[in-house]
Amino acid sequence: MNAFSEYPARTGAKADAIRVLVVDDSAVIRGLVCRWLEEDGEITVVARASNGEVALRQAREHHPDVVVLDIEMPVMDGMTALKKMLADDAGLKVLMSSTLTQRNAEISMQALSAGAADYVAKPSATVEMTGTMDFRRELIGKVKALAAASRMRPRGSGSTTAKSAGGRAPVSVARRPEGGLYGKSPISLRRWNRMLSPKVIAIGSSTGGPQALMELVKVMAGKVKQPIVITQHMPPTFTKILAEHLRRIHGEGCAEAQDGEILKGGHIYLAPGDFHLTVQVRGGQPKIALEKGPPENFCRPAVDPMFRSLAKAYGGAVLGVVLTGMGHDGLSGGQAIVAAGGAIVAQDEASSVVWGMPGAVATGGLCSAVLPLREIGPTICRLANGGGL
Repeated sequence: MNAFSEYPARTGAKADAIRVLVVDDSAVIRGLVCRWLEEDGEITVVARASNGEVALRQAREHHPDVVVLDIEMPVMDGMTALKKMLADDAGLKVLMSSTLTQRNAEISMQALSAGAADYVAKPSATVEMTGTMDFRRELIGKVKALAAASRMRPRGSGSTTAKSAGGRAPVSVARRPEGGLYGKSPISLRRWNRMLSPKVIAIGSSTGGPQALMELVKVMAGKVKQPIVITQHMPPTFTKILAEHLRRIHGEGCAEAQDGEILKGGHIYLAPGDFHLTVQVRGGQPKIALEKGPPENFCRPAVDPMFRSLAKAYGGAVLGVVLTGMGHDGLSGGQAIVAAGGAIVAQDEASSVVWGMPGAVATGGLCSAVLPLREIGPTICRLANGGGL
């Protein structure tokens, strides 16, 4: 077979396996990624392609749950292919794959704005690809999380209707606890806001987070006088580009956090890639402390260290917000915020790309409110200004 040949699903694959299309112009990387995915018993690679033009045909024929899509390719690049795929099927989950360069980070941000569900940062050299378990773990985890979200929602709302799931069973997801939708709320936002006004807003996000953050910042710009600290699961270079995108929306006073900075009202501080953002009180003033501690929940930066440090620094005057993302980062830190008397708001399942992180704090009984994304920004603004709900 040549590089443009079509590959059927592997023989003996389970009927309910997650269906993946892998697109990369490097035959070596395609082979590695396909092998890693198929070594997981829940995933089958239904097709692979070396450029966007072939990938578009493959997507129309095989109707995958997830597409792993390279950015730089001959004939048709990833951005062009992304737009055409989503025009065919707006519910398709596309995972962009790019190396850690500033240009690719910028294109990845554009891809997320254009409808890509998430990205995975692949090592720049083949030898690094074969030697890293982190990339493999992240790739498989994101494919599974996006597939679960894909199968729970309608598909084929673009110009070409995609096939139905054809009886394929949904990907397994964690059940909610018995005895209520989200468990008992620790305190209502209305009651909390009558007792306290937040002194800091803390936001954690992962898969789908950049899009959600841009929407939130657009609503909060000029309306929130408290400092806003954000941890988004992202590697270096990508966080710098995200901070620039947020600054264009928010204006000055929005950047990657720097170690030792004093928190200022109305400013946004984004955790830089590969550093945990924490806040410590020094000389009577809360200051940024960037830490290279061990990854938590396989992440650095992680939300939990940020939340825990804020609970210690500000007590009950913390408003924590957990947005879309896979995994459960934010759960233990959210427990610390609630124990200190603070409040947690989570994004609801319907508006989340992946309801892992917000689902964990919601089903853990930590949330004072679980809201669609469109309501979170206005809610933050009202609470920040003591306007109640």
